[in-house]
Amino acid sequence: MQTWTAVAHRGDPYRFRENTLASLRSALDRGADAVEIDVRLTRDGVPVLLHDDTLKRLWEVDRPLSALTAAQVTELTAGGIPTLAEALSATEGTRVMADLCGGVTPRVADRVLDVVRQSGAEDRVYYSAGAQSLLTLRAAAPTAELALSWTTTARPRPALLAALRPRYLNYRFSLVDRDLATRVHKEGYLLSVWTPDTGRSMRKLLALGADSITTNRIDTLTALRKAGGAGAPLS
Repeated sequence: MQTWTAVAHRGDPYRFRENTLASLRSALDRGADAVEIDVRLTRDGVPVLLHDDTLKRLWEVDRPLSALTAAQVTELTAGGIPTLAEALSATEGTRVMADLCGGVTPRVADRVLDVVRQSGAEDRVYYSAGAQSLLTLRAAAPTAELALSWTTTARPRPALLAALRPRYLNYRFSLVDRDLATRVHKEGYLLSVWTPDTGRSMRKLLALGADSITTNRIDTLTALRKAGGAGAPLS
């Protein structure tokens, strides 16, 4: 029986503001196997959940996150932007895909990994990012589970794959066809895709053998499983 993982992109963003604790909890209530979160550092080095480099789109505060302390972020958003530690506590027992969307320097890697360790979450957090960011993370965390985000159908260089040792190759869903899915699996990787939001696209990707689907519509994806279109989630 085919197995696959239903990943909630930034939680449940059509019901609650993305990357908030309410959004994460809603996604889990709707049957998500894992939640995807975006992680960046404040000026004082606290990992928090925010996709953009400023607070403007979500919080109507036109200030860059990198210029704000964690205390200022809390004050400006009335506590709406959670820290990574808070997010890990709220999702205890659940897999978490941490998208290191702001780029990874040694400082970022150290601060994120420290929080994950202190939260006792090393066995359930895995990391997605582009090649350069993951190379930096891999240097700091030799055993971390990685999902290499790749934006072309061209095969990643063998030397890069050897250095990263990713578990997943993570593609925009529109790039995936039968040949790509076959190649990924033949080379020993799991296929992760983002972010199909219609049942039709999800069914197509599952038929192609996607191992993990990250979506903004977690209710639509989990409904496919309830309808008998899937096996158990991957661990």
